[in-house]
Amino acid sequence: MAALIQTLGDLRQQAGTRPRPVKQEIRDNLVRKLHTGDRLFPGIIGYDETVIPQLVNAILSRHNFILLGLRGQAKSRILRGLVDLLDEQIPVVPGCEIHDDPLAPLCAACRARIGTEGDHMPIAWLPREARFVEKLATPDVTIADMVGDIDPIKAAQAGLNLADELTMHYGLLPRANRGIFAINELPDLAGKIQVGLFNILQEGDVQIKGYPIRLKLDVLLVFTANPEDYTARGKIITPLKDRIGSEILTHYPMTVELGAAITLQEAWTSRDGRPVRLPDFIAELVERIAFEAREDKRVDKRSGVSQRLPIAVLENVISNAERRTIVTKQ
Repeated sequence: MAALIQTLGDLRQQAGTRPRPVKQEIRDNLVRKLHTGDRLFPGIIGYDETVIPQLVNAILSRHNFILLGLRGQAKSRILRGLVDLLDEQIPVVPGCEIHDDPLAPLCAACRARIGTEGDHMPIAWLPREARFVEKLATPDVTIADMVGDIDPIKAAQAGLNLADELTMHYGLLPRANRGIFAINELPDLAGKIQVGLFNILQEGDVQIKGYPIRLKLDVLLVFTANPEDYTARGKIITPLKDRIGSEILTHYPMTVELGAAITLQEAWTSRDGRPVRLPDFIAELVERIAFEAREDKRVDKRSGVSQRLPIAVLENVISNAERRTIVTKQ
């Protein structure tokens, strides 16, 4: 389509190019993948029966959602995998900072340009990879970073009133318009910054510096966080939590075999043509120790009793390895 449509006039004449919200776009592409049997979130192991069905339900419901889980549970990788559910490319107004839709522009500059150039205005095409914006939440993040601010220098140079839309410097959230905005470790955001997200979650717009400037952004908001009983660095304020459509719990591998498969996928064993060879029984021993240690930690937290890794586990793994070695020699 990009090779055929180069101007706004061509875009308007093209059938089926009506503006489509990003949540509906992601939903439609998910439904298509479900019909064709394509694998969802390739590279994610152990979530086929637990986490991924919850993700599917959240996307089908067109919800903003949050992934709750401990570190190392593929939360960030899942969010980045959402890019595969976007269209390969979409038409945008060339040079627009918020990727305005040529058929339904938001910012004043784009509306003025379309009014001047009309159907002869050229069209740019934005790839799906450029529509994913990710931000690691830290206590020093400001409203200006997330939403934007008024640029007095720009206003003075152009002779504009500070309340004019053309004086705005857009933050990360407006720049994610028509895409996905991911915030990692949401509880680390200061409370006043979390309050600044209320409007976009509830009313679908943002306000800059208290001026009557509204932007009806089209964006899917996704978050990650550790459970409240795990982190003491901060918390998700209740009004924001109530506005998040779906909460999805992640988890560590349910079995040793799944843990070994994840380790094998992530391990760096091929190094400049000199692969690292690890005996199977050593890999199994390491996975079993890690698996049992996690189980003990979970039991300890509930009972308050300190427990050690059972020696029988190690003996069992070593015994199995010895039997395999004898069978191999025979």
